[in-house]
Amino acid sequence: MPLAGCFLETGGCGERISAVTRTTACRYLLLQLCFSLAASAFAPGEALGTAPQAAGRPKIGLALSGGGARGAAHIGVIEVLEKYRVPVDYIAGTSMGALVGGLYASGMSIRDIESLVSRMDWEDAFSDRIRREDRSFRRKRDDDLYLIKHKPGFSGGAVKLPRGILDGQKIDLLLKRYTLPVAAVQDFDDLQIPFRAIATDLATGEMIVLYQGDLALAMRASMAIPALFAPREIDNRLLIDGGLSCNLPIDVVRDMGADVVIAVDIGTHLQKREELQSVLSITDQVTTIMTRRNADLQIDSLTSKDILIQPELGDITTASFDRAARAIPIGVRSALAAHTELLQLTVSKEEYRTRMAGRTNRIPEPVIDEVRIVNQSRLSDDVVTAMIGAEAGHPLDIEQLEKDLNQLYGLELFESVYYDIAEEAGRNVLTITVRERSWGPNYLQFGVAVFEDFEGPNFNLAAAYTRTAVDRLNGEWRIGFQVGQEPALFSEFFQPIDHKLRFFFHLQAFAQERTDNVFDSDGRKLSELGIRRIGAGAAAGRELGTWGDVRIGIMREAGEINMQVGDPGVPDAGFDTGEAFLQFSVDEMDNVNFPHTGGNLRIRIASGLEELGSDAEYEQGVMEGSYAYTLGDYTGLIGGLFGTTRDCDAPYQSLFRLGGFAGLSGLEQNELRGQHAALLSGVFFRRIADFKVASLYGGLSVEYGNVFQRMNDISFSNGIASESAFVGLDTILGPVYLGYGLAEGGRRNLYFILGRPLNFR
Repeated sequence: MPLAGCFLETGGCGERISAVTRTTACRYLLLQLCFSLAASAFAPGEALGTAPQAAGRPKIGLALSGGGARGAAHIGVIEVLEKYRVPVDYIAGTSMGALVGGLYASGMSIRDIESLVSRMDWEDAFSDRIRREDRSFRRKRDDDLYLIKHKPGFSGGAVKLPRGILDGQKIDLLLKRYTLPVAAVQDFDDLQIPFRAIATDLATGEMIVLYQGDLALAMRASMAIPALFAPREIDNRLLIDGGLSCNLPIDVVRDMGADVVIAVDIGTHLQKREELQSVLSITDQVTTIMTRRNADLQIDSLTSKDILIQPELGDITTASFDRAARAIPIGVRSALAAHTELLQLTVSKEEYRTRMAGRTNRIPEPVIDEVRIVNQSRLSDDVVTAMIGAEAGHPLDIEQLEKDLNQLYGLELFESVYYDIAEEAGRNVLTITVRERSWGPNYLQFGVAVFEDFEGPNFNLAAAYTRTAVDRLNGEWRIGFQVGQEPALFSEFFQPIDHKLRFFFHLQAFAQERTDNVFDSDGRKLSELGIRRIGAGAAAGRELGTWGDVRIGIMREAGEINMQVGDPGVPDAGFDTGEAFLQFSVDEMDNVNFPHTGGNLRIRIASGLEELGSDAEYEQGVMEGSYAYTLGDYTGLIGGLFGTTRDCDAPYQSLFRLGGFAGLSGLEQNELRGQHAALLSGVFFRRIADFKVASLYGGLSVEYGNVFQRMNDISFSNGIASESAFVGLDTILGPVYLGYGLAEGGRRNLYFILGRPLNFR
């Protein structure tokens, strides 16, 4: 059975829009959405039967228009219909009207719908950002780089972009959760109220009326705003928002059998000439003309027995989801204004009570008889199966299923990860469908990093090419380079070796140049050292779920240190390092730039071995970590580091380093180097403004620590106290910090940092 059946509507809205108009409309809508987003930045149970009809009573159809956040007014209108005991026999909806109408038709109470719309975190729902805690540990390591997280595809020498700014994964799962009780209902006439959702065929511009299949998918297709949300594919058609072809489906609900139509139009009105003063207002006007025209044509078809309700929603725009709840009482007032007409449709208390008695879409979670995987990706079916915990013979655990799907989506391989439950021959079949990203599996990333202490800038640009899903076990290859003050080239290959993607081996190669400043005890720069290094490493390990990993490996590098500024008589020196290491890592932070919850930990033991080509033998251990806790508007981030070298014989390139922002802020970056290091740090900040595309933070840090050349020197009394004040932005380019640091002895420093996450060394 298809996911959702559909048919082409040859009458009504679809008949009145020419092919030329449809093509032009699509182009203008895409243009308008791009400008609007830039300006606002945002903002299986038993099938329910059709309600019985009272003899001689006219059948009433409810037509709900699209309009984004303004669509919450539909809830207020339905509240009044219930108050006046006006029975609804048919519902057809477009976009937000399809969401409200579909949920109501499924049996969900209007109070529950109101609660859902009012309490929903729309900013989070209209985001594809899976919680960082649910991302795979491999993907979390991307945050160690300063590459921009949004990455276009690259194939055949051409850049490929997603079909929408958002895939809509969270909205998909949200709609699925609230329509789960009617998941077994395939014919929308078998819902408690027969229902139709209106969408638009992206290829032809034709109106599509969805009348069967997956209710959640039908609603999602109806509200797939072009350029914002990726289209949804149903019966081999790419479907987008129905407002483009029919924003107020009066003809559709009439064709369902309605004798009387109650039409609720929450679409925006045209702006006056004097208001058209910018490209944004003009492109918005073009979109309004498009949807307004097809809605007005439908309104013209109303007869004297029909009722038109047009809530005056004022400055509540289609994108004002943070104010959606304010539209509900406006819908109530608008419907009450039509009380005379509505009272003529009232039925008796007994009849209405009978109709409403069975209104519920709450049923026990079904027992799953079969789990079926529909894998539209390069990964092995066994990989997808291994990551889904649902088992045949057990009741469906919706919370666990959504967590599993989010973690699967967190691999950042799929455009959508979706599930459906259908009854086949009396058996409940859970189908998991994963669809690979249409713009993958090859990706480009770019980044910029700046560290400016106003004594000398450090500016770097980076680019990387990543090939995911190299094989059926999700092998991954990445190559990248950096230009600027620290030129570098690197390549790595990461290969899981089991179906759960737990065990892996990891190969790396790199070449790098950097400059080290050498300071005296008073912080005066004495010289600059140039360090060139080239090396490779190999490791094998196991990911511990999404929260950590453990690995063992070796690293081999060679290089040279030369004097660039300073005593010209100091000879250049070469070095060779061969190291074996064991490392345990934990990372459960919600955000590495400005964390609010969670913590991280890294414990590493390393040995320089002559057998691996090292020109010095040494043993080192380091433990570092931090933990974030938020209370109200304030967040505290407590962290520390302790590193030690056995027998104090680590070579220069392996010394521990301290100094710089949040790691003894009053000192220069990496000013201190030693065989041992200890640091305690506390960072406290709060969000002071939210600009949608970036959040502004203000904070303070206090730090205490030092490096030591001998074990006997390690003492709490030998530490250096430091503190800083800073403001920061969390932007699409990465974090931005402007800080001022102070340290003992009157040392002070001013920092501007772009791209580097907040850390302690």
